[in-house]
Amino acid sequence: MAKTGVFSSDPTVRARAVELKRELQRLVRSIVDDDDYSIDAVDRAKDAICGLRELMLNKRSTATFKLHQALSCPEDFKCPLSKELMRDPVILASGQTYDRPFIQKWLNAGNRTCPRTQQVLSHTVLTPNHLIREMISQWCKSQGIELPSPVRCGREDGITEAERDRFFSLLNKLSAALPEQKEAAKELRLLTKKMPSFRALFGESIDAITQLLAPLSGSKSQSSVQPDLQEDVITTLLNLSIHDSNKKLVAETPMVIPLLMEALRSGTIQTRSNAAAALFTLSALDSNKALIGKSGVIKPLIDLLDEGHPLAMKDVASAIFNLCIFHENKARAVRDGAVRVILKKIMDGVHVDELLAILAMLSIHQRAVEEMGELGAVPCLLRIIREGNCERNNENCIAILHTICLNDRTKWKREDITRCNITWRIICKFCFQHRSPVPSYIISPIL
Repeated sequence: MAKTGVFSSDPTVRARAVELKRELQRLVRSIVDDDDYSIDAVDRAKDAICGLRELMLNKRSTATFKLHQALSCPEDFKCPLSKELMRDPVILASGQTYDRPFIQKWLNAGNRTCPRTQQVLSHTVLTPNHLIREMISQWCKSQGIELPSPVRCGREDGITEAERDRFFSLLNKLSAALPEQKEAAKELRLLTKKMPSFRALFGESIDAITQLLAPLSGSKSQSSVQPDLQEDVITTLLNLSIHDSNKKLVAETPMVIPLLMEALRSGTIQTRSNAAAALFTLSALDSNKALIGKSGVIKPLIDLLDEGHPLAMKDVASAIFNLCIFHENKARAVRDGAVRVILKKIMDGVHVDELLAILAMLSIHQRAVEEMGELGAVPCLLRIIREGNCERNNENCIAILHTICLNDRTKWKREDITRCNITWRIICKFCFQHRSPVPSYIISPIL
């Protein structure tokens, strides 16, 4: 049965599309099969692709024209990434709505922030936005447009039997001699990066994750672990953890978290960064936040943050943020020295946005508040407010200042306010937005 699509409404356009596809198929086959293919063949293939693209946007198709016409589509119905009408709107953890294939591509690329707000995501689960979907559907009907079916991105159609056999062959090599282990680990790293179906296959195979860890867990001492082998295995774990259905299985496999902890301490900087990234993605599940926090992994994360290597900072900060969403982990982070390290990095101007968010989260803990006061957080936070223009950072600073000064009113000095009128305005705005009175410890020095 022929597939229907944007070309089906116009026989002339459809016929031209079929002709271009046949030409493209012939050219691609000649390029793939012939090692001495000509540049002319490549250029003609490119022209055929461009021709197909032009047909997709051709104004002779009324529905297609209306679908892509920017002014005809309400802004709220456009995906912030594609700038086109959403076909499968989903809600990200930040509360923003995107078209599924475009935000999924963003997440699959390893991004762990909201593209619009830059907020670090607490999880990567995509929730269908049924309300927006219905509103788009009604709008399309009023415009005489048939909304196309949702577009799927990436390879989701499973794997062939040959690929499955290759997968199990690679797992078996991980228990063989060192050269074979290295070869298999590197290939699994590449496969799980490029093919989501291979990530899913790990979840379908009972002992696959245990077999993956064999080269690391079988070593008598971590000093005997080959750095490149460790990096490939840890990175493969990261790739697996991106797949939502794998998160619980990976975290609950007995050796995973201990090996990630060891990688944080002793791996190459790339291995340590990828271990932190794996902990971030695994901690998207609340049950995993508790499990990971109990393991003692927060301390090596804080130690790595303290070292301050640029390659690892973003992943480490993201992992600590995610873990500290779970209440019990806040106390663990404070006990393990998070406040001192985070405040030092903020004072140095390193990843201020992410670290302020963590500090604001920790400020509900009494000991954390006391440490902030002792370590000179007040002038640092006031400086950020005076010199910065990021509203989210200002709000986090005010929230932290509020808790510090409630705990010890002597920390709020009159000269800080008189030197910074903008601080007073931001405090008033913050209190208004949160429907709370302006604190008396702030008012009294001014009166």
